Amino acid sequence: MSKTVLVTGGAGFIGSNIADELIDRGYKVVIIDNLSTGLTENINRKAKYIKGDVRNTKDLDKVFKNKIDVIFHIAGCASTIKSFDDPAADLNTNVGGTINIINYAVKHKVSRLLYASSMTSYGVPDAVPVKETFSTRPIAYYGITKYAGERYVLATGLREDMGFKLNATAFRMFNVYGRRQSLTNPYQGVVSIFIGNVLRGEKVTVFGDGMQSRDYVHISDVANAWIGAIDNKKAFGEVFNLGSGIRVSVNELIDITLKSFGKNRKTNKIVYKAARPGDQRHMQADISKAARMLKWNPRIKFEDGLQDVINWAKETK
Repeated sequence: MSKTVLVTGGAGFIGSNIADELIDRGYKVVIIDNLSTGLTENINRKAKYIKGDVRNTKDLDKVFKNKIDVIFHIAGCASTIKSFDDPAADLNTNVGGTINIINYAVKHKVSRLLYASSMTSYGVPDAVPVKETFSTRPIAYYGITKYAGERYVLATGLREDMGFKLNATAFRMFNVYGRRQSLTNPYQGVVSIFIGNVLRGEKVTVFGDGMQSRDYVHISDVANAWIGAIDNKKAFGEVFNLGSGIRVSVNELIDITLKSFGKNRKTNKIVYKAARPGDQRHMQADISKAARMLKWNPRIKFEDGLQDVINWAKETK
């Protein structure tokens, strides 16, 4: 009998893509999403969808009327910048919502929980590439809440007083990109923000000098890591970086994007503004632990993945 996986935030960019892949691989999927940023058209028709919020226990009561075998906890406020505008919202969703999910996992004896953590847990790293053993000193409110949620999940996995074992894994995800990432939300991934700007003939705004760099990992590679870890006992109780292991500067990203649209810096305006609070200067994942323990390596080259998103963006224009 196939396992049933609960995907919180399953109407969003990351959650919906992972839900699709789960279904393609024969899993049953239950989705909860409040549609604050997710879209109903992202929800796989073969999934059981419950409109609800992880902060609301009445909504979770409905979800857990289903027999859940595995939880993919992806729902959360996902913006470094917006976290400074409303710290309480981040805290309530990313920490309070996570605690609710943990409580329901314990109550219903769901033995497998995988959690969407973030590279922002590291803050300003001591060096790059970043290893999982590096210090965690988040400088953004968002990073603080994601790291707090991670610790709650893993600490629960260490408990021996529950009558069962909660096998938990946390994925510190770097800059995930791919189809369905919002082309209009200025607070989500920079890849889709820039693509949306160029697609609509708008100026591209860069916060900082553009020399800052990020590690971009394609959503299909992320989905492979999550799903491949479900039954992998080596993943229990562990934290893994999910990135490509390669850095690309913001300026490089802009130039590649412009070229893919047949444009350049002379034909599309680029504006540079002051850096924003909480931004990390350089980030790059050391992915050797995931390669060693999960037998996982990213397969999508950045240029190929970026072109795929651009093709999708043009189709959805």
